[in-house]
Amino acid sequence: MRFQMRAAAGRGFGLRRLLCAGLVFTLAGLPARAGEAPAWPDNAVSRLAALALVQTLNADLLSHASATLTLDRWCAAHRLAEKPVIVADRVRGQDKPAGAEIRALLKVAADEPVRYRRVQLRCGDTVLSEADNWYLPARLTAAMNETLETTDTSFGRVVKPLDFRRTTLASRLLWQPLPEGWATGAKLPPPGPGPLAMPAFLLEHRAVLTLPDGTPFSALVESYTRQVLAFPPPVGSPGVAE
Repeated sequence: MRFQMRAAAGRGFGLRRLLCAGLVFTLAGLPARAGEAPAWPDNAVSRLAALALVQTLNADLLSHASATLTLDRWCAAHRLAEKPVIVADRVRGQDKPAGAEIRALLKVAADEPVRYRRVQLRCGDTVLSEADNWYLPARLTAAMNETLETTDTSFGRVVKPLDFRRTTLASRLLWQPLPEGWATGAKLPPPGPGPLAMPAFLLEHRAVLTLPDGTPFSALVESYTRQVLAFPPPVGSPGVAE
């Protein structure tokens, strides 16, 4: 697992170096319109920039305990909203009971209470991720449980006083903008006449949160949307005005 995490971070670093070496461009730096990602041109430079940015976000998520605080920084760095603070919106009525796999991750028996919380994390009007969270109320404080039950405050902010640790079990890119072997001469997709098409979700993480002594208290599945790239494409790439 450590190797997988280091490899992912390394790929992100390598792509950043490649961009810096010859394909670095200044971002226009304007906030996206509410709920709408600016169109990126469909060309090799945009695809490389998209891959580098998604890998950069992936590496940042892998190296920090709180996805919420990581998205705070991402939101601010890319000016996705006038107030760059992540807000959690509860999604109700879609409860998913904790199955055997989740209970095994949390190390609890079948009769132990496990609560479920689904949220969308947004920056302004832009939804950056959707998360399924199974957590153990018995391992949180009464005040934390009340906040989680009665407000939309993000889980990471609520449990921050626990000084928790995050173990990423799986990190998976859901979109490959460039073909396998692109760095060693594989044929790149030809430029398209329209905008670069991106799927609804670009990245998925599965993780467990633990107390400092290693006791697990939360299991997460996080899906990061294409809106993480909801800022103007690099100025200077073909098809983008200076």
